[in-house]
Amino acid sequence: MISLKTGRDVDAMRRAGKITAAARALAGEMVKPGVSTKAIDRAVHEFILSQGAKPSFLHYNGYPASVCVSINEQVIHGIPGSRKIHEGDVVSIDVGACIDGFHGDCAATYIAGEGSEEAKRLIQVTRESFFEGLRYARAGYRVSDISHAIQAYVEQRGYSVVREYVGHGVGSKMHEEPEVPNFGRPGHGPRLVPGMTLAIEPMVNMGVWEVRVLSDDWTVVTADGKPAAHYENSVLITSGDPEILTPTRGDGFDV
Repeated sequence: MISLKTGRDVDAMRRAGKITAAARALAGEMVKPGVSTKAIDRAVHEFILSQGAKPSFLHYNGYPASVCVSINEQVIHGIPGSRKIHEGDVVSIDVGACIDGFHGDCAATYIAGEGSEEAKRLIQVTRESFFEGLRYARAGYRVSDISHAIQAYVEQRGYSVVREYVGHGVGSKMHEEPEVPNFGRPGHGPRLVPGMTLAIEPMVNMGVWEVRVLSDDWTVVTADGKPAAHYENSVLITSGDPEILTPTRGDGFDV
């Protein structure tokens, strides 16, 4: 069942979203050569707690950290540890925070140092595909209208969208109905109505769309070893323009 949020629920989700977006920004600022992924996790964990919230990811289905840090061919769910970031690495940060019983969920991809033009374009297209999908995050459209817009934008630029993992509803649970794929034909799935809250998250590969899971049972990598990027925000469907609940400066939505 799809959960429609009340005004009070939305207020709580705005608080959670603001904390989550700030945690994402903090982690993004730490993406520099020589920084360990564990250091990013520690900083995010401490920040979320300092805001009176709890890290949504920690212990979720057994996940051992407060943030996912996925590097280069790692698409999502990279577990922080002793690994240090190197110059030119493509680093995806995914974070969630919960306060007053509601979650925020967002992600973005950063480059350590200068990086290649190829990597910069991958990240740019991934981010832009989110906003292309956001154009259809309006009452009256269907979920797959978002999905189709993302897929079309990505594939027209020579990249591929991951299919095994998708966006989702978000609210009092971190993962709620409906699923929000990044591919598919338009005009299908649940119709969007005010009060729905969705985590829309394009996962884009430089090469083929197929992925596999490493032996840690968490880290998802591209099947061909080429880099991937990830961009996500929690979004409220309204009677007018959609509202990004995890706004970050630079997206046109200030924290």
